[in-house]
Amino acid sequence: MQASRPDTAPSRPLPDTPSRRHLTEALVLAVPAGLALNLGVGVMVLGQGTGALIAGGAYLVAAALVAVAMHRHYPHDRMGACNVVTLMRLALTTALIAPLIGGEAAGWIVAGIAALSLSLDGVDGFLARRSGLCSEFGARFDMEVDAGLALILALHALSGSPVGAEVLVLGVMRYLFVGAGLIWPWIMAPLPVSYVRKGICVLQLATLIALQVPVLSEDMAIMLARVASVALAWSFLRDVVWLRSHR
Repeated sequence: MQASRPDTAPSRPLPDTPSRRHLTEALVLAVPAGLALNLGVGVMVLGQGTGALIAGGAYLVAAALVAVAMHRHYPHDRMGACNVVTLMRLALTTALIAPLIGGEAAGWIVAGIAALSLSLDGVDGFLARRSGLCSEFGARFDMEVDAGLALILALHALSGSPVGAEVLVLGVMRYLFVGAGLIWPWIMAPLPVSYVRKGICVLQLATLIALQVPVLSEDMAIMLARVASVALAWSFLRDVVWLRSHR
């Protein structure tokens, strides 16, 4: 979920062949299904009104960007269950905007929805490998959903837990990294696989989910947030140093 690899697929849209039109048809079905899930969670599970509508709008904007990017960069002619699962993860993630708008940050339900979204993280990858639909686009799509989940959970933790602004490090590091890449393009180069990086990503999201529920003492919550924030900042710094030395 950290340093992204640049999309190596063509920068121009792929031809609108009959097989590519199957992809469009799949999106026409999948995007509304995601909206129904988003609104259902926002209204029926989280009990929000206006917040649910705003969350639904956020989902539609994000899904539209995904659809455009998929037509431009996705190398396969089938959407596949893997990308449908990631789209549903996007719907669950954006649904968590609703309680933020409604002034009901954090809590067990937020933690449960976040845990469900995170648990599906491995499912989409498994389905992609099983169906032969692995791609740079799919990996990037999955990564950006994780980044969005981290940011939204960090805002929940800031509003609904005893931790301070340092928890925002867990939500904004990915976006700071991408912003730096706009200034120094070498930052967006591919990184080698690192189990340390993956482990810290797990720590990051697990910490954010744990901070949503009132099971930790105030001191424990603050300490956990700071440890995870320092570990994540160190991981990004480590990657930047490696990228700079290999630019």
